[in-house]
Amino acid sequence: MKHRDETLTQLEADQFGRASAALLSQSAQSLPAGIKDRLHAARMKALAVRKPEKILVQKPVFAGFAGNWSPRSSNGVWDTVGWVAPLVVLVFGLIGIAQWQDESRINDIAEVDAALLTDDVPPDAYADSGFMAFLKNGPLSDSQDSTSSLAPSK
Repeated sequence: MKHRDETLTQLEADQFGRASAALLSQSAQSLPAGIKDRLHAARMKALAVRKPEKILVQKPVFAGFAGNWSPRSSNGVWDTVGWVAPLVVLVFGLIGIAQWQDESRINDIAEVDAALLTDDVPPDAYADSGFMAFLKNGPLSDSQDSTSSLAPSK
């Protein structure tokens, strides 16, 4: 024998309610008029004293200048300025950073161009990977090591 859960599903509860209402309606037809009137009066009294259903209503809530939450702020202009001002500062800051990076990039390219134009090395040498390795290690690092090893020790 299987143990069935004691709770009804929504469909079963609806079916039970409809069946009960049908049986009560059928038997109410055979009741005397005085009992029908008293049942009707009791139903009306019960409906009058029942608690109203709570309905969820959503209202917009904004943070005020001091950080407290209120349904409506009394100073609408300052609230607008309060969130627009940081946005404007952020936009101008990003524009300034972009311009500074562009100027920095232009200055770096100008320094490389000036170094290429004033140097005795031809520009084709900079395209050679061996020459770039030579520049990274430093032109004098090998020559200083070789001269110090060739020099007589005292």
